[in-house]
Amino acid sequence: MTQSPCPPRTITRLVDGRVCAYDLAGDVRGVLSPVMVCRPSPGDDVVEHTVSVGRRRAYYTTLHAAVCVTADGTEVWRSLFEPRSDRRHGHRPGCVLSSDELVVWVYRPDAMAGRDGHDKWVALDAATGAVLAQAELSTVGHGGQHLLHPAGDEVLLDVGEGQDGSAVFRASLTGSRMDLVTYPWDDRCLIALSPDGHEFMTVHHEQADVALHTYPEGEVRFTLSTDAFGHDPDEVFVEWSGGYLDPDTVVVTLGGQTEDEQEWFRHYRVDVRSGRVGAEFDARTDNPYDMRPLGDGTWLTTDPSGHPVRWTDS
Repeated sequence: MTQSPCPPRTITRLVDGRVCAYDLAGDVRGVLSPVMVCRPSPGDDVVEHTVSVGRRRAYYTTLHAAVCVTADGTEVWRSLFEPRSDRRHGHRPGCVLSSDELVVWVYRPDAMAGRDGHDKWVALDAATGAVLAQAELSTVGHGGQHLLHPAGDEVLLDVGEGQDGSAVFRASLTGSRMDLVTYPWDDRCLIALSPDGHEFMTVHHEQADVALHTYPEGEVRFTLSTDAFGHDPDEVFVEWSGGYLDPDTVVVTLGGQTEDEQEWFRHYRVDVRSGRVGAEFDARTDNPYDMRPLGDGTWLTTDPSGHPVRWTDS
């Protein structure tokens, strides 16, 4: 088996209205305790969040701005989304902090917010909030998921457009220019990057199959539909969840209904080299979206307290 890489250094959760950061560098299992707790500025409803371990700052988005605060809630900067939107639903701005902690990448669903005809992807200086680069996207999205490449200089963005599909972008910065690449499909949802960054996982927007792609090209290595898992594709679907449990294994989630219309979900291991479907995987949760594989053989769920729980089956 390939040597497992280190998982992400930190992850964040919003617990009781505060941005909590958790250290994943150690070998702690069970319910995790935050190593950093940041209070948002008064009146801010946090949508997405990330933290800078080195600078002891939190970065988050609201419906109207990207914001940076210190651990005690002191506001460092605020980058407004103008004009202010009067729409409360249908648009969720997202953010992620680059691996070197110098850039905050912000997805702005400006079309659904009524600000513009298209969305924007903006790179902000993490120290000051100044705009370093930005690009107009050809999407009318509700929200976006950022994934940082392990090498640290590229970031992926999946923009969900509801019934119209999903678009996937890749970007990096060259000086004041954003080098933007659009993947040539509108029917695949980005799920996860492999721990070594050499491939990524998508699920068809209509939930018909799961695929692994080469990175950065996006060429399909293999595709598995629900019948590969022993299920009827007319009755069972692939859920938009899962990811890389370790460098050699992805977890794929299937869902369906019983005869009395009760929802069920099952998780399966798949070998990333051969595409061979393995045994069922016990994720320790009934919520298919409450499982986050970390790539090192462990995964996270959520405790009733709101704090993450780290599991391993070894």
